[in-house]
Formats: sequence, structure tokens, C-alpha cells
Amino acid sequence: MSQAERRKKVLCIDDTPTLRRLVRRLLFQKYEVLEAATGLEGIDIAQKTRPDLILVDLHLPQLTGYEVATRLSSILPKTPIIALTADTSAYVRERALASGCWGYIAKPIEADEFQRRVDEYLGGVREILEDQSFVESYQQTLVLRLEEKVRELTDALQDNERLNRQNRDLLAQAERRSRLLEAAARVSHSITSILDLDTLLRATVDIICEEFGFYYAGVFLLDEKGEWAVLRAGRGEPGRKMVEAGHRLRVGGSSMIGTAIAERKARIALDVGEEPVHFKNPYLPHTRSEMALPLVVRNEVIGALTIQSVEEAAFSEDDITALQTMADQLAVAINNARLLADLEEAHRELVRSKTFEAIATATGEAIHWVGNKAAPIPGSVQRIREDVSRYLVAAHLLLAEAPEEVRESKFAALLEEAYAELQAKGVDLAGLEKEMRRYSLRRLLRILTVESIFEDLEIIENSARSILNIKEDLIGPARKKRLQVFDLNQLLRETVARMGIKDVEVIWELEEGLPPVRADRVQLGRVFINLIKNAVEAMEGRPVRRLTLATTRSEHQAGFIVIDVADTGVGIPVDRLDKIWMAFYTTKGDRGGTGLGLPACAQIVGELGGRIVVQSEVGVGTIFSVHLPTVDAPEEETVRVSQQEGSEVE
Repeated sequence: MSQAERRKKVLCIDDTPTLRRLVRRLLFQKYEVLEAATGLEGIDIAQKTRPDLILVDLHLPQLTGYEVATRLSSILPKTPIIALTADTSAYVRERALASGCWGYIAKPIEADEFQRRVDEYLGGVREILEDQSFVESYQQTLVLRLEEKVRELTDALQDNERLNRQNRDLLAQAERRSRLLEAAARVSHSITSILDLDTLLRATVDIICEEFGFYYAGVFLLDEKGEWAVLRAGRGEPGRKMVEAGHRLRVGGSSMIGTAIAERKARIALDVGEEPVHFKNPYLPHTRSEMALPLVVRNEVIGALTIQSVEEAAFSEDDITALQTMADQLAVAINNARLLADLEEAHRELVRSKTFEAIATATGEAIHWVGNKAAPIPGSVQRIREDVSRYLVAAHLLLAEAPEEVRESKFAALLEEAYAELQAKGVDLAGLEKEMRRYSLRRLLRILTVESIFEDLEIIENSARSILNIKEDLIGPARKKRLQVFDLNQLLRETVARMGIKDVEVIWELEEGLPPVRADRVQLGRVFINLIKNAVEAMEGRPVRRLTLATTRSEHQAGFIVIDVADTGVGIPVDRLDKIWMAFYTTKGDRGGTGLGLPACAQIVGELGGRIVVQSEVGVGTIFSVHLPTVDAPEEETVRVSQQEGSEVE
């Protein structure tokens, strides 16, 4: 091709970096290759560059490859759009053609076949969809998706309109209720920072009475069956006596509290003497008016708040809004306190079940992941085979022109023997020889380099290592455990020493005299190897590379120690913090991560009765905190593992 001729452009849209790199290596000599990792990015590039052919993966995230093909076929109707996917399900070819694709190329890619098919599609070849019912089915699918989006937008508009109406009503009533709202805000601020349930309830009734000047306030919570509202906290001496007496009111019975809970709405008694639904309480003889506010969290009633005054008509309907807002905040605070109380007990089981669930549901994702990792290997092997053949042909041609003393060298004999073996294997050496004689030195240097061979070997090595790494991450936590009692500080120091960390400042903050732990030393060692390895990798290229390892007794849970692994790396975005515990999820891209390390760590620590929590700030760093239970053991029972045993950690 002359310099004046324009090189045709091929756009590859695929979310797998290794696949895009393989396509680029196969086509770069003949075509200009463009890349996009998402459908939207691919559409933008296609509009700007007008490529001559587009390769699109059908299983893209967010905007699917089918939808991308439909959009691109409307923008560039004369441009061939080729589906590129490992999907082997029934009728995938027909669905691809129905979406606007010209053809279909399956993964994994075979180098020669792939290049030939690309040439054919660029030459005008286009597959025909015989059954047009697939077009109708695909159009129906698009309509349904569009309808779904329209419904979401409509619901959002309706929600916004509803909120606007509420805001207008609140503004109209703001002046009259300003004092109540300010007081309610102060109450809410005071109570939402209290996390212990009993302390929260006692403080709430006192703060409400002090801020609003009410005679009495009490908090009722539903029992397990939802039949009775039980008083959990009350103001002053009357409240204390009623709590001790187990004061309770039936839901839906003849009381303000029972009715407010049953009807899920606030009630007001302007004069309790005239109110037919009111519990006559001998502990509160001076009550003249009362307001009962239901406590609702996520559309579930959990109890009610009673507020009482010694004045008649102390409350109005307008007051309900201000005070109900405060009650809603109280309900959230109560729910948070309950959740926190349950969290410690539930966390271990939650981590274990979520880990198993994620691994079980990720089977299909795992197959896709392994397939993507293995996909570049056949193409790389083929290129290495071709490059080695060319080198041996070059050596053969050179020896044919060499002096006789050179041809009689043992090294010459070695090369000729290799050349003969290639012939015996049926390699078209005559064709290669003819091809290489035709090329200029400049052309030969472009298509044949040692760097190219090493790059292909690196692709194969990285793919194989990634696949092999899954074995240990999956099998490790399931191995038969050998429980030992040992010193954790010693394990940490030995682990770091064996890892041979370089170019990273290691800071030790180990508390001396910590009680030992009981665990499988090998498995627990793998936990810290994984966390430290992740920390070191997160600091790659950072100006400050500091790894801090700290141990201390837990301040919040007796009988536990906390091990912090802190780094000064890039940090983890908030929206990814929950995902890091999912099987096969990794932030390392094509750098070899399997996405199984952290789930395995969580499983190992969870089975020991501990837990792992993470704190991270983008651009500052990350701290993984491992909480482990300790054991009371005499010093002589603490295992001092020998070098031979300790080497198992590696």
C-alpha cells in the first residue's frame, strides 16, 4: 500500500483489555485500529472517526452490544458492524443480525481466520437474516426497554411533583410552626448521635419535655407479636414506675397509643376528659391534652411516642407535621440503635453467607472470566510459532550463503537440524522463504522482532498465572484446618520478612503483651499476605509509599484484638467498597487479580469468629482492620512455630 492510500480504520468495542490488545496486534500492520471499552464510548468514537468496520462485544455492561449495534447502524448504515462474543447460546447469531450487525465472529479468536473474516467484511460480505421474526422480537425488546425507562422518568417526575407540593405546604405554614421546628431540630440533633437503645430512649423523653415544656413524654415499642405497645422509657418518676411495672397498651385498644399504631397516623386529644379513646392513667393525673405519634421506619410501625400537656387544646393539627418529623427522626435513631446491637452478632454469619452466595452465583461470571483470560493464548502461541519459523528460515538462508567453514560449525548443524524438524512437521518453509526474500529489511524488522515474541510470551504467562491463581484462592479456605495457639505479632513479622517487600517504608506499631489467638497459622498467614500484597500494589507509582502494621486490644469488644494494615495508596471509591467482597470482582483490571482474595480472607476470618472492615479515602489511602478473638493460654502453650512450619504460609 502506497503512502498516498488511506489505511482503513477498524473500531473494536470490548470491555476486556486483553481482547482489545489481541485485536490490535492482529490488525495493526494492515489497518488503523481504534478501541473503546464501553458502548457509549464506542458510539462517540464512531461518530467522530467514521471507521470502515466496527467490532462490538454483545455482552457489554450498561448499554448492551445489541443496542450499540442498533444505534451504530442508524448512524453509519453503510459501515459493517460485526458481533464479537463468546456467547454460545441458541440463536445468538440471529439476534445479532436482527440488531443491525452484518456478521458474527465467535471467541476465542483464531488469528488467521479472524484476519480473513475481517478482510471479507471490509470487502462487502454481509450475512443475511432469513427469519424476520427475530427482527420483530428484537424490536419488541427495544420497545419494552424504552417503556421501562419512560416509566422510571414518569415516576421520578411524579415524585418530584409530590415533593414540590409538600414543600409549598411547609412554606405556607413555616411562620406558625417555626418554634416547633427549631425545637424539633434540636431534639433530633441530640438523639441521633446516641447509639445505645436504652440510653437513647431515656434521653429522648427528657430532651422533648425540656425543649417543648411539656408535662410528660413516653416511648412505646411493639412486642415481638405486634399485639402490645410496651413502655420502654417515660419522663420523671411516673415514667420510671410505669416502666418497672411493665406498663403496656393493646394495639387498637381504648388508648391513644394503641389507636395511633393501629391506624398508622397521629392522634390528638384536646381534652382527655371528653376523649372517648384515651387510657385514664393514674400515674399522670394532671394530663389535659395528649398527642400520640406513630414511629414508622420504612413503612413499618415499630411503636409510638406520647406527648402530654397540663393545658387544654395544647396541640393542633398543624403541630402534627412538625412533631411527626421529630418522631420520624426518633424512629430512625431507634432502628439504627437496634441494627447496631444486632450487627456484631449477625456480621460473622452475614460475611460467610454472602461470600458463599457470591461464589455460587458467580459461576457463569467465572466461566466468562476464565474464557477472557484464556482467549489471548491461542493467538499468541500461533504468532510465536510463526516467528520462530521465520527466524529458522532466515538462519537457513544465511547458512546457504555462508563460507564452508561456517556451514561445518556445530551451531550451523544445530540450526539445520531444527529447520529439518520444521519441514517434518509440515510447516510451509518454501512459502516462508519466498515471502521473506520478497520483503525488504525494513519490512522484516517490522514483522519480526524478539520483543514481539517476548510480548506474546508475557501474554501467555500472565493469562496462565491469573487462571492458576484461582486455585489457591478457591481451595485455600476449604483446607482442613490445623488450629494452633500462637503470638500474632510474631506471625506478622515473619510474614513481612518472607514477602521481601522493597521500596516501601514499613512502620510497626505492635502492642506488646497481647494475648494469643487460636487459628490455622497457614490460613491466617495467607490473610495478611493478601492484605499486605494489595496494599503494596495500591501504592505503586505513589510519591509516598508507607505500609503501617498495627496491633492493639479492641476498645469496643472485650476479648478481641485489632490488626490494622494501612497504606498510602490510591484509595477505593465509596461506590466500590461493598463490591470488593464479591467473588471475581477486582479493581486490578488486566494486572492479574482474580477477585477471590478478599472474599477468601473474609471467609477465613469469619470462621474464626472475627471480621474484616475497611476504611478508605481516594487519594489518601486504605485501612483494612482485622478483628480476631483471643484465647487465655499459659505462655508455654503459645506456639513458637519453627522456620519449617512457618514456610507453609508462603
